[in-house]
Amino acid sequence: MSSHTRPPQPGIRLHVDLDGELRPHRSAKIEAHLRVDVAADGAPTDLPAVELAVIIAVDVAESDRAAVRHALPAALRALPDRISFAVLGSGPEPVRCYPLGDDEWAVADQNQRRRAAFAAGSLPLHRDGPRPAGYAPWAARARALLAGRPLSVRHLMLITDGSSAAGETRLEEELDVCAGEFTCDVFAVGTEWAPDPLLALAERLHGTAQFVDEGLGRAVTDAVARLRRVPTPQLPIEVTLRPSVRQVSLSEKAPRPHRLVGLPRPGRSHCWSFPTHQWEQGSRDYLLTLVAGADDDPLETELQFAMVSIGDVHAPVVARWHLPGQSAPPAPAGGGSVRSLHATARMRGALREGLTALQEHRPDTARECLGQAARLAARFGTDWVLDEIRTVADIEDAASGRIRLRAVDAGALGPMILRAGSRPGVPLDDAVDAPPGPRCGTCRNRAGSEARYCIACGEKLL
Repeated sequence: MSSHTRPPQPGIRLHVDLDGELRPHRSAKIEAHLRVDVAADGAPTDLPAVELAVIIAVDVAESDRAAVRHALPAALRALPDRISFAVLGSGPEPVRCYPLGDDEWAVADQNQRRRAAFAAGSLPLHRDGPRPAGYAPWAARARALLAGRPLSVRHLMLITDGSSAAGETRLEEELDVCAGEFTCDVFAVGTEWAPDPLLALAERLHGTAQFVDEGLGRAVTDAVARLRRVPTPQLPIEVTLRPSVRQVSLSEKAPRPHRLVGLPRPGRSHCWSFPTHQWEQGSRDYLLTLVAGADDDPLETELQFAMVSIGDVHAPVVARWHLPGQSAPPAPAGGGSVRSLHATARMRGALREGLTALQEHRPDTARECLGQAARLAARFGTDWVLDEIRTVADIEDAASGRIRLRAVDAGALGPMILRAGSRPGVPLDDAVDAPPGPRCGTCRNRAGSEARYCIACGEKLL
């Protein structure tokens, strides 16, 4: 994303867990859990502000001016020295509010912050009449503006009340073009916005989507501070494939769900690069999916189906084809890791689908989906999911997914749907690597580590 990425590289540890063993097939699916641990290792604590270009775009109707009247000037006054910034309003298409004149970018200092905060008082907002058809014009305007600012971090902060969302037709097409060019955080104000396009913006552009009832200025300031804590703004994950592998995909599962787009490496056959962004210290979990055939591969032999590379760190994806008709050896520990990735994705999806069904007055679907989310949350100890469910239902038995819906205000469900799709998750290690529990002496079923009775036959465990 930049020709000015900082030279200090973070310390990286890469671990690959493979899902089970394979049977010969023309289109066998191989799934692997990638865990990436990043430490700053000698890199500066904060990225210099001069490496950041930030657009603050305000997609708000005139009737909602109060939502940004004080917050926007406060956020502008808090910008760090030497950060490049621009402010966009809407009238009705995205239009530059600051800097004034012919300049496209301002560089923050005391005078620029003061002038920008004053200019924000006359920020053009939507009035009656034509409005942009959805969020695609905002993304396109940001892309054009950021193209002339080749810095390490290029970021859009979109503040929206949903007033331009009607008639959206080009968002997915525009996001395909914007992916990898800049990142985006979305701040939703008011109550009239739809969650789905905001989650699409955050998911495709490697940012967050959050509802801000109060404290918008602080939320924007915190987002700028978070951008500066990124030791590596962009860190591609490269996957080099065995010739028998015909398809590859990679998706981030934690801390936030993100769809990654693979780019073929010119001149390197069977090599794909998946750009990722905003790397802070901590862990990330990815699901790597390969589709391979066994036409020309030997059986019962360890084979390397892919090599995963992040910077100078590499890890192989190794498995074997087993002879048909013979029982495969026990699946390695990674199988549980991959299953946990799928389970946590189902938990998020069930929570989001249940809340959406509740908003659309489909109680049977809501009850079923929220019950599934509660069951998975109890299994993984994901308290924030249980807390979200408790705002709309009584949880009678989380482990079995038994809930009872309550009457709720449909207008309050939008922020919850947004959180379900964008809220950070937790590392999977605690769930994946929990010590196995005792085996039942009657039916031989393996129980959980804290179990006292067998969940299969009910007998007391010794």
